[in-house]
Amino acid sequence: MEKLQVGILGATGMVGQRFITLLNNHPWFEVAKVAASPRSAGKNYAEAVEGRWAMDEDVPSAAKDLVLSDASDIEAMQGVAFVFSALDMDKEDIKKLEEAYAAADIPVVSNNSAHRWTDDVPMIIPEINPEHTDLIDIQKKNRGWDKGFIAVKSNCSIQSYIPAIKPLMEYKPTKMLVTTMQAISGAGKTFESWPEMEDNVIPHIGGENTKSEKEPLKVLGTIEESGLKEYEGLTISAQCNRVAALDGHMADVAVAFESTPSKEDIVNAWKTFKTTAQELSLPSAPDPFLIYTEEEGRPSTKEDRDAENGMAVTLGNLREDTILDFRFTGLSHNTIRGAAGGAILLAELLKAKGYL
Repeated sequence: MEKLQVGILGATGMVGQRFITLLNNHPWFEVAKVAASPRSAGKNYAEAVEGRWAMDEDVPSAAKDLVLSDASDIEAMQGVAFVFSALDMDKEDIKKLEEAYAAADIPVVSNNSAHRWTDDVPMIIPEINPEHTDLIDIQKKNRGWDKGFIAVKSNCSIQSYIPAIKPLMEYKPTKMLVTTMQAISGAGKTFESWPEMEDNVIPHIGGENTKSEKEPLKVLGTIEESGLKEYEGLTISAQCNRVAALDGHMADVAVAFESTPSKEDIVNAWKTFKTTAQELSLPSAPDPFLIYTEEEGRPSTKEDRDAENGMAVTLGNLREDTILDFRFTGLSHNTIRGAAGGAILLAELLKAKGYL
């Protein structure tokens, strides 16, 4: 199979770096072009990230000599099949730039939040709502675009618990109380760059509570002729906290159902959950997607965040709740499953369904 040539916008930031490492030797995609801020334009990639490379592995040799362009220079990206967007800019500026790329016939697979609430832009977790790719056809018709389109992945905070809810939809969840414990890499930081986070918990992440409460309703929604209809009947209350972990977002969840399952029903639903991503044998799709453990004290960040190359969601601590019906703990790797890896899996889904 001839690999698709892809570009990365915002290639020097933490998520951009994760794209670079995860796409190294990818069977379907090859990084051909990279872009970042004007101050990085003209530098080769190794030079641009020197002193701020945050990944455990070295800069891949295939990326070192790639010359960065200004992300706003769309002409410089011509020739790629699509771009991954990891831009670090004002949201309105990101919206305009991603739309400009799509209008120039360059599809955009975005890690950014700027277009998550644009009516005709699908927000997709491939194992949860792969059918939302149908919204792309509505988007193209609305915008008069030919080859270009925008598809986004969801916020990293919801990926540790909404995957656990999807297999339980037949029981009609009605209420959820969610407390997240989110790693510092979600803010693009390391302990070296954010020493204030050592031995610390901050009970605030700007805008995260709202994202965690509202985004699941779009992800769980349905596509109709006129567009997307959000899921109704579920209310989520979320408190998001920044904690002293480098990677891994954890969520403690209490959930109520209209038709209450047993613990055995829940465990069986998690263990037998199969997804379109697995059926299509997408290269980045974990198998299993959901990993359930009854081991005490699990999932734990250090032990479980890298499950299935960081793409699986680990669930545990399942028990009856004294106020709602059940509680559980979920964990996902925020910069792999929750960011670059999730976007790559989305791109794989789009290719498998003929959009790329």
